[in-house]
Amino acid sequence: MDISRFKVVIRRLSVVRRHSSLFVPVLIGLVGVFLFIPAQLMSGKLKKQMSQESVTNRGRQVTSLRQSAVSSDQWLVEHERQQAYKNDANQIMILAEGLTKRPLLSEGIFPSPTDASMSIFRQFGQRFREGVNEMLKRVKAGECPTEEELKRSLGAVSGRRSRSSRFRGNLSGADDEIREALCLSKAKAASIYCSPLDMSGYEFWGEYQYAGTNEAVEDCWYYQLAYWIIEDIIDTIESVNSSSNSVFESPLKSLLGVDFHNAWMTTSSRGKTKGEKPKYVLTIYEGLAVPYTRRVCDGDIDVVHFNVRVVVAADAVLQFTQQLCSAKEHIVRGSSGHIQGAKYAKHNQITILETRITAIDREDEAHSLYRYGEDAVVELSLICEYVFSTKGYDELKPVSIKKKQVVPTLPIGMGRGSQRAPVSTPSKKVME
Repeated sequence: MDISRFKVVIRRLSVVRRHSSLFVPVLIGLVGVFLFIPAQLMSGKLKKQMSQESVTNRGRQVTSLRQSAVSSDQWLVEHERQQAYKNDANQIMILAEGLTKRPLLSEGIFPSPTDASMSIFRQFGQRFREGVNEMLKRVKAGECPTEEELKRSLGAVSGRRSRSSRFRGNLSGADDEIREALCLSKAKAASIYCSPLDMSGYEFWGEYQYAGTNEAVEDCWYYQLAYWIIEDIIDTIESVNSSSNSVFESPLKSLLGVDFHNAWMTTSSRGKTKGEKPKYVLTIYEGLAVPYTRRVCDGDIDVVHFNVRVVVAADAVLQFTQQLCSAKEHIVRGSSGHIQGAKYAKHNQITILETRITAIDREDEAHSLYRYGEDAVVELSLICEYVFSTKGYDELKPVSIKKKQVVPTLPIGMGRGSQRAPVSTPSKKVME
């Protein structure tokens, strides 16, 4: 063994041992040097990214938000908006209440008679007929020549012949001219053809027979509803024919009838509506038609269906239907039935459910004495829905009527008037 080499190794190890405490710092320093370069590179990139995203872009957003910042008085604006919504809701409630606050034909019958005498019911019927006459006078309604008028004009003194032979086949040329002149004079003297007998209830009250207080009160109540409906139809006619002086000029030529039949009229002829009075629609299957509106009596509203039939110029059908469903004005009555001065409100209660249009054959016997002018005319038959707000008249509704108004129980989640099936038996829940 070479002792000199061994000594050299030992000396070197001694040196290393003396400086071993420097190994860790030196190693850390080397690692730091190797990490410093990529850290610097990453730091520059991160600074650039932060400058772009956090400073530039976010700064722009902050600036934009500062420009569109909500004013410190914004709560006042929101308060005014919420107050407006509240006022709208209150106004809707007021309008709904005033919808049915209309003048009554008699102030001493509802909800119960103030007079034990049956004369108050006859007085109601008299006012009903007088009111219908006055409405028809207002729209300048007239009728075609009657048989008696034709007889007098034609000089008939005796003999009974069929209508066709009387008015068509057996007339001389002079008789034809007389009849035509009489028909034309009737058409010129009126703005619309209509007879009071074509209004439901008119003949009923003309031949009224008292059958007991409860029955009489109910008759008066239902025909009060009918009267309001007739009023709206007459108001519609007055508006549509406002610029007309004769049937020839009128868009609406004839009002064939207002009634509450359970089915469409099967003919175009006029028919009397003696005993048909309105009735409340308690389910969607009890009206004159299944309503697409799904509205029935539900405690907040009462619903009635009615028919109206007119002869109208073909190009005025839309005008008539739009006017029929438009808002109309009425005088507001007090809770006791008295009219409150000259306070007015508006109501809009009619919705058309079904429509039928048929052609007019002017040579047909039903129209042979009517003169409609040169306009193309059609017969328009409508089934309509009339909505009453119970808030406006519930305190006047007779108790017997309320007991008959059964409110069907609706499944959870179903809205007003959305029964799934007919109600076969009355519910025990009765409006008291």
